[in-house]
Amino acid sequence: MRVPNLQPAISAEDYLTGEPLSGVRHEYIDGEVYAMAGGTANHNTISLNLAAALHAHLRGKPCRVFMADMKARLLVDGLDIFYYPDLMVPCDKRDTDPLFMRWPKVIIEVISQSTERVDRNEKLERYLTIPTLEEYVLVEQKRHTVTIYRRSQAWRQEVLTTLDAIVNLESIGLVLPVAQLYENVVLGEG
Repeated sequence: MRVPNLQPAISAEDYLTGEPLSGVRHEYIDGEVYAMAGGTANHNTISLNLAAALHAHLRGKPCRVFMADMKARLLVDGLDIFYYPDLMVPCDKRDTDPLFMRWPKVIIEVISQSTERVDRNEKLERYLTIPTLEEYVLVEQKRHTVTIYRRSQAWRQEVLTTLDAIVNLESIGLVLPVAQLYENVVLGEG
């Protein structure tokens, strides 16, 4: 559940100015800021496994991979929103801002019990409004479960639940086994 700070609404410009100075990352939704919880060992390991695979696959290509500290900026129904996806792959030449990306092709969230509701509902609904987004992926920490939403499949979910299943990020041509995402992950933690 999101609990806003008890301060008055701030502008997006003030948020962008203050966020690099803060010791805590905050997501921003139309003037309200929300502190983000720290990650677990499983969260970090899964994110790193994905970032390594994405980085190696995208080497020499026009797409880039960002992990954890790069914001996604959305405008949804007049709301100015900044989220910190766990991983994001922008490929659009218009993405030149050093603080955020607007046109990602792939967004990946590593979900926990505390973030699952927001990641599966609020963020899903809002991320799907990004015109360049082709795939939204949710990776669970406590069990081998990967959920992929694809524009090419009218955003119907595909759920992978075995280590020998294959994650196919069609939009960037990356294919990897679920086992690779969970390498060195201790189930039951996180």
